Parts: sequence; structure tokens; C-alpha cells
Amino acid sequence: MFSKICLEVFEKSILNYHSKDSVNQFISNPFEKDKIEHLLYHKNWIDTVQWHLEDLIRDPEIDPTEALKLKRTIDSSNQKRTDLVEFIDSFFLDTYRNISPKKGATLNSETPAWAIDRLSILSLKIFHMKEQANRAGASQKHLEDCSKKLNVLKQQKIDLCTSIDELISDIESGNKYMKTYKQMKMYNDEDLNPVLYNLKK
Repeated sequence: MFSKICLEVFEKSILNYHSKDSVNQFISNPFEKDKIEHLLYHKNWIDTVQWHLEDLIRDPEIDPTEALKLKRTIDSSNQKRTDLVEFIDSFFLDTYRNISPKKGATLNSETPAWAIDRLSILSLKIFHMKEQANRAGASQKHLEDCSKKLNVLKQQKIDLCTSIDELISDIESGNKYMKTYKQMKMYNDEDLNPVLYNLKK
């Protein structure tokens, strides 16, 4: 099942990041560049770094200059994340390029890669909620509340993995077909963001 591959890669990425737990560390991708695992690892690494950048920027005492720097780093990270999702979808498009959709085949509301994107984030939620459910010095109520949330997240993981595998199976069998649309983000584009293109005048 493809979701099992994703989970194994995501968990490896998350553990590798937390061995140093620094947003400034460099990625050391253990997978060969021509393997889908390489893209999955890189995708989750970006998500993991961004998770911690989002923590840092919420410091109420953060220096405004540092906050602006972090915000721009997060914007750049979001663009890289989107690009990688599209690369992963390209893998599926290429893998199933010779599959002819059956008569009556339907289009899913999201592509496999965008569902996998959600699984990457969910893997991070589970990792950090598990930390909170076992946090030393936290109140009993905190530990119990986080344990309940962790159980919900684990069930969500099962459901999402099932949905991803069913979607890929349906595409493989021709019962569903996929289309991709470039996200066409506007805020980073100097020709589309009025704040940026007005600077050129």
C-alpha cells in the first residue's frame, strides 16, 4: 500500500529532524533522487521545518525584524511545499499515463499528492501530540486531554491512509481519473501581487 511507504518515509524524516531539532539544519535526504521516496522525504522535511518556524513566529516577545524574516521564510517554504506536491502528482500522472479511464470514471475532489500532503502534516501532528501526552511536568488534565486528541489523530491516520490507497487503486483500475491544476499562487508573483508590481512603476 502506498500510504505505508509514505508513513515510513515521513516518520524517518521527522525523527531525523528532531535528532538536532533546529530549523537551520540542512536536509540530508537518505533516498536516491530517482525514487518517489526522495520526494516524499523532502516534502515532509519542508513541512517539519515549517512546523517549527510557525512555533517560533508566535513568540509574543519576538523581535519585529526577526518576525518579518521568519514570515518571508515561511512564504518561501509554502511555495516549495506546493511545488513538491505538484512533482509528486507528476509521478502519479506518469505512472498511470497508459491507463484508460473506464466509462463513467469519476474525478476525485483532490489529487493523490494533496491527500499525501495532508498525511505528512498529520504525521507531524501525531508526533507532537504524543510529546504533549507524555510531557514531563504537565498537569494530569493536560496529559489526559492530549491522549484523547492523540487517539483521534491516530484514527484519522487510518481513515486517511485508507482513502489514499483506495484513490490510487481506483486510478490504477480506471474507475477514477486525475487532473492537476497548478496552484498559481499570486502573492509571490511580481506580476500578480499589486504591492510588488506597483514597486516597478
